[in-house]
Amino acid sequence: MWRRIRAGACGVLLKHFGRLRSHPFGWVSLGNCRRRGIVTVSVTPAAGLADQPAKITVWGLTPLQEVTLRALVTSEEGSLFDSCAHYQADQEGKVDLGKDASRGGDYTGVEPMGLFWSLSPAAMEKPYQRLEPKSVKTPMKVEMSVHQGYSQPHVLPGQVLAKASVERWFTRPDIRRVRLKEGVVRGSLFLPPGNGPFPGVIDMFGDEGGLIEFRASLLATHGFAALSLPYFNFEDLPKAVEDFHLEYFEEAAKFLLRHPKVKGPGVGAVGIGKGAELASSMMTFLPEVVAAVCISGCSSITASALHYGKLTLPGLSFNMSRVTISSSGIFDIYEALDDPTDPTNAPCRIPIEKAEGHFLFVVGEDDHNWKSSAYAQIAIGCLRQHGKDNFELLSYSGAGHRINPPFFPVCPVAIDRVLGVPILSGGENKAHAHAQEHSWKKILEFLHFHLQ
Repeated sequence: MWRRIRAGACGVLLKHFGRLRSHPFGWVSLGNCRRRGIVTVSVTPAAGLADQPAKITVWGLTPLQEVTLRALVTSEEGSLFDSCAHYQADQEGKVDLGKDASRGGDYTGVEPMGLFWSLSPAAMEKPYQRLEPKSVKTPMKVEMSVHQGYSQPHVLPGQVLAKASVERWFTRPDIRRVRLKEGVVRGSLFLPPGNGPFPGVIDMFGDEGGLIEFRASLLATHGFAALSLPYFNFEDLPKAVEDFHLEYFEEAAKFLLRHPKVKGPGVGAVGIGKGAELASSMMTFLPEVVAAVCISGCSSITASALHYGKLTLPGLSFNMSRVTISSSGIFDIYEALDDPTDPTNAPCRIPIEKAEGHFLFVVGEDDHNWKSSAYAQIAIGCLRQHGKDNFELLSYSGAGHRINPPFFPVCPVAIDRVLGVPILSGGENKAHAHAQEHSWKKILEFLHFHLQ
């Protein structure tokens, strides 16, 4: 049921003291619910899109009372994720995360959405798991609670003073999701409501493979016809990474442009990691692609060769002897990829100077999966050398590799879904969270501008 009320500890007071407010998202959420002596935590909206901010406020505390705010999530696999932060009430017994600074816990300072982006596996869970949705049909459910006193992260908190339930959705009920089986192309197409036509975007992830829909579904909520495009390890696609044939991606772009709800004359491509490398290649060789967002990508083809007609770009090699392992068993692969500037690796370079469209490079300067900041500079240098200025660069100090939409939990170390070992992604939590929030706005602006 799409109309929901989330009242937390003050649910029993809704009849007499609640105040309902409508939201553009289409749900009803609980507003200011206060009564002397009753502690209340309010999250507005209580059900909303995962890339939209929420306002978190606590009322009914004693003046200057110290409390711990905690968020708890159960992943689709059944693992618990939690976060906590320490706050002190003001003279009126109120805490407002939009104005008040956390004094400890998983983050410090004024961070209105800190309880969301600092979620990490609970103490009893396997570490280094990522909290990302596999299904966009159901929300991420967050239990927000207020506890007496200060408690440390992953430690049993004090007495519960108030609770509230929150839903973070990755799509809207009016977004249409169409599973795609068109020729050899597989994936999911997300269409905004209405007749359109809408700007078209192809969305790709990295070398974990499979169908990952959450970014495409969020793009659709911002007015794009977004195709989540897997390229291996899904249905009848190759099970493992093999040589890539650009014709597969060309067919996806042509399908999108043929769709009656998609606006031409060109489409955009968004990719992260290996997906960014493929987005660059599509922009370079396919006239159908006129805008590319390359997140944490490489300036050359990596690992597996790329074929297009009679053209072949070989892949840079990974040298596992350059991988280091920390005392805690974390793998650092920063130096593993061969140097793209070595003259012997020139055939691997993506000749992006051939592209007529526009690039947006998004990189974290503390990316430890590989040297994406340096690779972006190589790509930009090549464009400038050929007299081109068809690019923008977003480079974030302190950010790591996996730059997701805003408020997604930051994961500086993550279990690699192929190798099964913890890989250092890099980044400092707060800086990475800020990079996600800022870059998402810029990505949406870039795509709207160049696809309108």
